[in-house]
Amino acid sequence: MNILVVNAGSSSLKYQLIDMTSESLLAKGLCERIGIEGSNIEQKANGRVYQKTLPLKNHTEAFGALVGALTDPEYGALKDLSLIGAVGHRVVHGAEAFTGSVVIDGAVMKALRDNIPLAPLHNPANIMGIEACRSVMPGVPMVAVFDTAFHQTMPRRAYLYGLPYEYYEKYRIRRYGFHGTSHRYVASRAAALLGKPIERLKLISCHMGNGSSFAAVDGGRSVDTTMGLTPLEGLIMGTRSGDLDPAVIEMLAQTEGISLKDAIGVLNKKSGLLGLSGGLSSDWRDIRAGLQAGDDAAARAAEVFAYRAKKYIGAYIAAMNGCDAILFTAGIGENDGCAREMILKDMDYLGIELDPELNKARGEALISASGSRVKVFVVPTNEELAIARDTLALTGTARARFNTPAIERSFA
Repeated sequence: MNILVVNAGSSSLKYQLIDMTSESLLAKGLCERIGIEGSNIEQKANGRVYQKTLPLKNHTEAFGALVGALTDPEYGALKDLSLIGAVGHRVVHGAEAFTGSVVIDGAVMKALRDNIPLAPLHNPANIMGIEACRSVMPGVPMVAVFDTAFHQTMPRRAYLYGLPYEYYEKYRIRRYGFHGTSHRYVASRAAALLGKPIERLKLISCHMGNGSSFAAVDGGRSVDTTMGLTPLEGLIMGTRSGDLDPAVIEMLAQTEGISLKDAIGVLNKKSGLLGLSGGLSSDWRDIRAGLQAGDDAAARAAEVFAYRAKKYIGAYIAAMNGCDAILFTAGIGENDGCAREMILKDMDYLGIELDPELNKARGEALISASGSRVKVFVVPTNEELAIARDTLALTGTARARFNTPAIERSFA
């Protein structure tokens, strides 16, 4: 069965087409600037690139362009649309309504709308994407896969805030966490690499990109994570502040003469690496280059970034009473040995030691020293494949393939 995986943003539409008989990627594309002048689509399939600039007034037109690209006689990957068996949609916020992936129906759509106050920037775009896809591909089964679902196993001691309990009861204000599909995939893959059942493992998954979050995974279940009600909480990120004293927001509004909304905008869009570096960059690659060149602003940003990450790893080891492996994934985690080294430096007391040569790896690898009690891995994430697997399991007529790729060696 071929599964189409969709990630709809407010003005973009990312997609992948995956053949689930072999879990191979058939096509990958992006519609950009939806509803904006200069909209376009780019797709890669069969080693060829399809590019077209055309008006995409809304997500429905974007899906029409997507179908045209996938079925293009010269550049496409399919003869016709009937070869797509189901569609998996990435949805950011499922709140407490969803503890796993679900087939989309009317009740699910209502729940997504009800959750808009919890994710006003993301859920409306996800809903638009689903509705547009249904209009272009009527009758095709569709599945919603939620970023928050994996973290619904957190105990209340981890997800409740120190607020009057009535606010949780009335408004469901709590920690939800994000990047759950990535953390789930990486943890499962790490269990295979270790050659042990995931139910016997204590893992710390470090998803580090422009948006970053860590998760404590005990026995295959998320027991804590760094992001909270929104993706703003937790680690220092590209432009997000991460944890801070809530009184900072009021002080910013008063001293800068700005609104509460604008103050939150500062924390979301002008802080993190960008803010700490004095505007140098929100991109870790630029920060690392500045650090290596002796730039003090870059060093300042890098030090705070790494220190915050180190503290969370220590906290999660304490929360789980141990750790078998630390997993680095996503753009920074998978590709930057400097960031990994800064974060794990001087943690040998906790049994964590990197091998400097192995840490140069990019791609799946064991990078801890031979004597390290805690294993450290680089594990490339594949959220699209995880979404496709869930979609197949819920809609496929063939038996779902949840096996991991063949393991040539064990790191146990």
